[in-house]
Amino acid sequence: MPQGPWNFEGKIVLVTGASLGIGAVTAQMFAEAGADVVIAARGADKLEERAEAVRSSTGRRCLAVAADVTDPAQVRTLVDRALETFGRIDILINNAGNSVRSSLRKLTPELWRHGRALNMDSAAYCTMAVGEHFLERKSGVIVNISSVAGINGTMGEVPYSAGKAGVQMLTRVAAAEWGPHGIRVNCVAPGMTTTEKVQGKIDAGIYTEQAFARFPLRRPGTSEEVAHAILFLASDYASYITGQTLAVDGGPPIAGFTD
Repeated sequence: MPQGPWNFEGKIVLVTGASLGIGAVTAQMFAEAGADVVIAARGADKLEERAEAVRSSTGRRCLAVAADVTDPAQVRTLVDRALETFGRIDILINNAGNSVRSSLRKLTPELWRHGRALNMDSAAYCTMAVGEHFLERKSGVIVNISSVAGINGTMGEVPYSAGKAGVQMLTRVAAAEWGPHGIRVNCVAPGMTTTEKVQGKIDAGIYTEQAFARFPLRRPGTSEEVAHAILFLASDYASYITGQTLAVDGGPPIAGFTD
């Protein structure tokens, strides 16, 4: 039986960037809720370890496909493998992406292209490839993973901020164009989240409590908290929600003259 408030029994879910962090937790939660999952990332070894962990802990089928989703040809192969194995895809989670740091003054064309490819092109290529299948079936759900950097911007992370903002606009336009065909498209924008990478910086003292003081909830989020928002938007509970970006960031920092 599915665990928790979600029921994705019989659904096929494709999650990119799923070997670690938010993607890995999201794939695990979908499987716990009854779904069979396809997980994709560039590193084959870690990905297969993750797939085996999903299978052994949930009893669900989990297909691991090593793919660089910044490459349209590899995206096509990924989607074809998923369809060959499961016959259909019901839900796409575009989670692949990574921080690309550069101030505007130091930005190079190479860094700009790299940030765009990782954080926006990857989502666009997967959306186009899976979208063909969704349009044929007149059904499907897409949840894109952006960042609060795409809402507010982050100084020193120009390529990342711009790429994540692009993901949010991709979400809105895809929702508008494909809504009449029975397809919903939404976006989750996490704030600071204790993925393995961030937790390492906390443990090393790079991020301290002072870094979290500007968040109203005074702490970073967890991958599980972000995954809960993803599963909500993918579920029937969100059946009348499309084209939206949901920030999961511990609340907006608001400055004022008085306290």
